[in-house]
Amino acid sequence: MRGLVIVPTYNELENLPLFVPAVLSVDPGLDLLVVDDNSPDGTGQLADEIASHEARVTVIHRPGKLGLGTAYVAGFRYALAADYDLVIEMDADFSHRPEDLPSLLSAIATADVVVGSRNVPGGRTVGWSRIRTVISRGGSLYARSLLKLPIKDCTGGFKCFRSSALAQLDLDHLLSNGYAFQVEVNHACHKSGLRFAEVPITFPERAFGRSKMSPAIAFEAALLVLRLRLGLVPAAVVPKSLRRKAS
Repeated sequence: MRGLVIVPTYNELENLPLFVPAVLSVDPGLDLLVVDDNSPDGTGQLADEIASHEARVTVIHRPGKLGLGTAYVAGFRYALAADYDLVIEMDADFSHRPEDLPSLLSAIATADVVVGSRNVPGGRTVGWSRIRTVISRGGSLYARSLLKLPIKDCTGGFKCFRSSALAQLDLDHLLSNGYAFQVEVNHACHKSGLRFAEVPITFPERAFGRSKMSPAIAFEAALLVLRLRLGLVPAAVVPKSLRRKAS
Protein backbone atom coordinates (compact mmCIF):
# COMPACT_ATOMS: atom_id res chain seq x y z
CA MET A 1 0.00 0.00 0.00
CA ARG A 2 1.24 3.48 -0.84
CA GLY A 3 1.60 5.77 2.16
CA LEU A 4 2.33 9.47 2.52
CA VAL A 5 4.05 10.85 5.61
CA ILE A 6 3.00 14.47 6.17
CA VAL A 7 5.57 16.59 8.02
CA PRO A 8 4.68 20.20 8.90
CA THR A 9 7.81 22.28 9.42
CA TYR A 10 8.72 25.61 10.94
CA ASN A 11 12.40 26.10 11.75
CA GLU A 12 13.44 22.44 11.56
CA LEU A 13 16.70 23.00 9.67
CA GLU A 14 18.75 20.79 12.00
CA ASN A 15 16.26 17.94 12.14
CA LEU A 16 15.08 17.61 8.54
CA PRO A 17 18.24 16.21 6.86
CA LEU A 18 18.36 13.43 9.47
CA PHE A 19 14.62 12.83 9.68
CA VAL A 20 13.86 12.38 5.97
CA PRO A 21 16.22 9.45 5.26
CA ALA A 22 15.26 7.83 8.58
CA VAL A 23 11.58 7.80 7.54
CA LEU A 24 12.14 6.74 3.93
CA SER A 25 14.31 3.82 5.03
CA VAL A 26 11.42 2.29 7.00
CA ASP A 27 9.35 1.18 4.01
CA PRO A 28 9.83 1.61 0.24
CA GLY A 29 6.10 2.26 -0.10
CA LEU A 30 6.31 5.49 1.87
CA ASP A 31 6.66 8.96 0.37
CA LEU A 32 7.14 12.14 2.38
CA LEU A 33 5.48 15.53 2.07
CA VAL A 34 7.04 18.55 3.78
CA VAL A 35 4.59 21.40 4.43
CA ASP A 36 6.77 24.38 5.29
CA ASP A 37 5.43 27.65 6.68
CA ASN A 38 8.13 29.91 5.23
CA SER A 39 10.62 28.99 7.94
CA PRO A 40 13.06 31.88 8.46
CA ASP A 41 15.90 29.42 9.17
CA GLY A 42 15.79 28.07 5.58
CA THR A 43 14.01 24.77 6.25
CA GLY A 44 11.91 25.20 3.11
CA GLN A 45 14.94 25.72 0.89
CA LEU A 46 16.64 22.68 2.40
CA ALA A 47 13.48 20.63 1.78
CA ASP A 48 13.59 21.70 -1.88
CA GLU A 49 17.22 20.61 -2.11
CA ILE A 50 16.38 17.20 -0.63
CA ALA A 51 13.41 16.82 -3.01
CA SER A 52 15.61 17.68 -6.00
CA HIS A 53 17.52 14.42 -5.61
CA GLU A 54 14.91 12.29 -3.80
CA ALA A 55 11.83 11.51 -5.90
CA ARG A 56 9.88 10.32 -2.86
CA VAL A 57 9.94 13.78 -1.27
CA THR A 58 7.58 16.63 -2.18
CA VAL A 59 7.42 20.13 -0.68
CA ILE A 60 4.50 22.50 -0.22
CA HIS A 61 5.51 26.09 0.57
CA ARG A 62 3.11 28.34 2.43
CA PRO A 63 3.51 32.12 2.78
CA GLY A 64 3.84 32.27 6.56
CA LYS A 65 3.24 30.60 9.89
CA LEU A 66 -0.32 29.40 9.26
CA GLY A 67 -0.42 26.68 11.90
CA LEU A 68 -0.32 22.95 12.42
CA GLY A 69 -3.96 22.23 11.64
CA THR A 70 -4.06 23.91 8.26
CA ALA A 71 -0.71 22.31 7.38
CA TYR A 72 -2.15 18.85 7.96
CA VAL A 73 -5.33 19.71 6.06
CA ALA A 74 -3.19 20.80 3.10
CA GLY A 75 -1.36 17.49 3.36
CA PHE A 76 -4.60 15.50 3.60
CA ARG A 77 -5.91 17.16 0.45
CA TYR A 78 -2.68 16.42 -1.40
CA ALA A 79 -2.74 12.77 -0.30
CA LEU A 80 -6.37 12.26 -1.34
CA ALA A 81 -5.81 13.92 -4.71
CA ALA A 82 -2.76 11.72 -5.33
CA ASP A 83 -4.65 8.51 -4.41
CA TYR A 84 -2.44 7.40 -1.55
CA ASP A 85 -3.81 4.46 0.44
CA LEU A 86 -2.44 5.58 3.80
CA VAL A 87 -1.70 8.97 5.35
CA ILE A 88 0.65 9.38 8.32
CA GLU A 89 1.14 12.41 10.55
CA MET A 90 4.61 12.91 12.02
CA ASP A 91 6.67 15.67 13.63
CA ALA A 92 10.11 16.37 12.19
CA ASP A 93 11.82 16.75 15.55
CA PHE A 94 12.23 13.00 16.28
CA SER A 95 9.67 13.08 19.09
CA HIS A 96 7.85 10.73 16.71
CA ARG A 97 10.45 8.03 16.14
CA PRO A 98 10.74 6.50 12.66
CA GLU A 99 11.40 3.11 14.28
CA ASP A 100 7.83 3.15 15.66
CA LEU A 101 6.33 3.54 12.19
CA PRO A 102 6.14 -0.22 11.45
CA SER A 103 3.83 -0.70 14.45
CA LEU A 104 1.37 1.85 13.07
CA LEU A 105 1.57 0.40 9.57
CA SER A 106 0.89 -3.07 10.91
CA ALA A 107 -2.09 -2.01 13.03
CA ILE A 108 -3.81 -0.17 10.17
CA ALA A 109 -4.59 -3.58 8.61
CA THR A 110 -7.54 -3.91 11.01
CA ALA A 111 -8.34 -0.26 11.76
CA ASP A 112 -9.22 2.99 10.04
CA VAL A 113 -7.18 5.22 12.37
CA VAL A 114 -4.10 4.18 14.35
CA VAL A 115 -2.84 6.39 17.17
CA GLY A 116 0.74 6.16 18.37
CA SER A 117 0.05 6.29 22.08
CA ARG A 118 2.11 7.40 25.05
CA ASN A 119 -0.61 6.30 27.46
CA VAL A 120 -1.14 2.59 26.76
CA PRO A 121 1.00 -0.20 28.28
CA GLY A 122 4.43 -0.02 26.65
CA GLY A 123 4.05 3.64 25.71
CA ARG A 124 6.19 6.26 27.45
CA THR A 125 7.74 9.68 27.33
CA VAL A 126 11.46 10.36 27.78
CA GLY A 127 13.01 13.53 29.17
CA TRP A 128 9.75 15.08 30.32
CA SER A 129 9.28 16.81 33.66
CA ARG A 130 6.68 15.44 36.05
CA ILE A 131 4.48 18.51 35.56
CA ARG A 132 4.56 18.18 31.77
CA THR A 133 3.58 14.52 32.04
CA VAL A 134 0.69 15.35 34.37
CA ILE A 135 -0.56 18.11 32.05
CA SER A 136 -0.37 15.82 28.98
CA ARG A 137 -2.14 12.90 30.63
CA GLY A 138 -4.67 15.23 32.25
CA GLY A 139 -5.45 16.78 28.88
CA SER A 140 -6.08 13.38 27.33
CA LEU A 141 -8.27 12.32 30.25
CA TYR A 142 -10.26 15.56 29.97
CA ALA A 143 -10.84 15.12 26.23
CA ARG A 144 -11.59 11.40 26.52
CA SER A 145 -14.08 11.90 29.33
CA LEU A 146 -16.01 14.81 27.81
CA LEU A 147 -16.06 13.53 24.23
CA LYS A 148 -16.32 9.78 24.99
CA LEU A 149 -13.32 9.05 22.79
CA PRO A 150 -12.25 5.37 22.57
CA ILE A 151 -8.53 6.11 22.94
CA LYS A 152 -6.20 6.98 25.81
CA ASP A 153 -3.88 9.41 24.01
CA CYS A 154 -6.22 12.05 22.61
CA THR A 155 -3.69 14.82 21.98
CA GLY A 156 -0.87 12.90 20.27
CA GLY A 157 0.01 13.68 16.67
CA PHE A 158 1.66 10.44 15.54
CA LYS A 159 -1.17 8.83 13.54
CA CYS A 160 -1.90 6.69 10.51
CA PHE A 161 -5.17 6.98 8.59
CA ARG A 162 -6.66 5.01 5.76
CA SER A 163 -7.38 7.50 2.98
CA SER A 164 -10.90 6.11 2.75
CA ALA A 165 -11.36 7.16 6.38
CA LEU A 166 -10.02 10.68 5.85
CA ALA A 167 -12.44 11.05 2.94
CA GLN A 168 -15.29 10.81 5.46
CA LEU A 169 -14.14 13.97 7.26
CA ASP A 170 -15.32 17.41 6.23
CA LEU A 171 -11.92 19.04 5.93
CA ASP A 172 -13.49 22.45 5.27
CA HIS A 173 -15.03 22.44 8.73
CA LEU A 174 -12.00 21.53 10.84
CA LEU A 175 -11.74 24.71 12.89
CA SER A 176 -8.78 24.31 15.23
CA ASN A 177 -5.22 25.00 14.21
CA GLY A 178 -2.85 24.19 17.07
CA TYR A 179 -2.57 20.91 18.92
CA ALA A 180 -6.34 21.07 19.46
CA PHE A 181 -6.49 19.91 15.85
CA GLN A 182 -5.61 16.38 16.97
CA VAL A 183 -8.53 16.28 19.40
CA GLU A 184 -10.93 17.66 16.80
CA VAL A 185 -9.88 15.07 14.22
CA ASN A 186 -10.25 12.26 16.77
CA HIS A 187 -13.73 13.50 17.60
CA ALA A 188 -14.72 13.67 13.92
CA CYS A 189 -13.37 10.18 13.27
CA HIS A 190 -15.28 8.81 16.27
CA LYS A 191 -18.50 10.51 15.15
CA SER A 192 -18.00 8.97 11.70
CA GLY A 193 -17.93 5.50 13.25
CA LEU A 194 -14.35 4.79 12.24
CA ARG A 195 -12.34 2.00 13.88
CA PHE A 196 -9.51 3.13 16.16
CA ALA A 197 -6.42 1.26 17.28
CA GLU A 198 -3.67 2.41 19.64
CA VAL A 199 -0.09 1.16 19.59
CA PRO A 200 2.55 2.04 22.19
CA ILE A 201 5.27 4.47 21.20
CA THR A 202 8.24 6.06 22.92
CA PHE A 203 8.02 9.86 22.84
CA PRO A 204 11.38 11.49 23.56
CA GLU A 205 12.06 15.19 23.93
CA ARG A 206 12.91 16.81 20.59
CA ALA A 207 16.45 16.34 19.36
CA PHE A 208 17.06 19.95 18.22
CA GLY A 209 15.22 23.25 18.30
CA ARG A 210 12.48 24.51 20.59
CA SER A 211 9.05 23.11 21.37
CA LYS A 212 6.14 25.02 19.84
CA MET A 213 3.78 24.19 22.72
CA SER A 214 2.54 27.20 24.70
CA PRO A 215 -0.14 28.04 27.29
CA ALA A 216 -2.24 29.61 24.52
CA ILE A 217 -2.16 26.36 22.52
CA ALA A 218 -3.14 24.35 25.60
CA PHE A 219 -6.01 26.75 26.32
CA GLU A 220 -7.23 26.47 22.72
CA ALA A 221 -7.40 22.69 23.08
CA ALA A 222 -9.25 22.82 26.42
CA LEU A 223 -11.78 25.32 25.08
CA LEU A 224 -12.36 23.32 21.92
CA VAL A 225 -13.17 20.17 23.91
CA LEU A 226 -15.76 22.05 25.92
CA ARG A 227 -17.32 23.61 22.81
CA LEU A 228 -17.51 20.20 21.11
CA ARG A 229 -19.08 18.68 24.21
CA LEU A 230 -21.72 21.43 24.40
CA GLY A 231 -22.49 21.16 20.69
CA LEU A 232 -21.29 24.70 20.00
CA VAL A 233 -18.95 23.28 17.35
CA PRO A 234 -20.30 20.53 15.08
CA ALA A 235 -18.17 17.48 14.34
CA ALA A 236 -16.38 17.90 11.00
CA VAL A 237 -17.92 14.85 9.34
CA VAL A 238 -19.36 14.27 5.90
CA PRO A 239 -23.15 13.69 6.13
CA LYS A 240 -24.10 10.01 6.21
CA SER A 241 -25.90 10.24 2.91
CA LEU A 242 -22.66 11.33 1.21
CA ARG A 243 -20.22 9.02 2.97
CA ARG A 244 -18.40 6.16 1.36
CA LYS A 245 -17.56 3.10 3.37
CA ALA A 246 -14.04 2.92 4.80
CA SER A 247 -12.23 -0.25 3.77
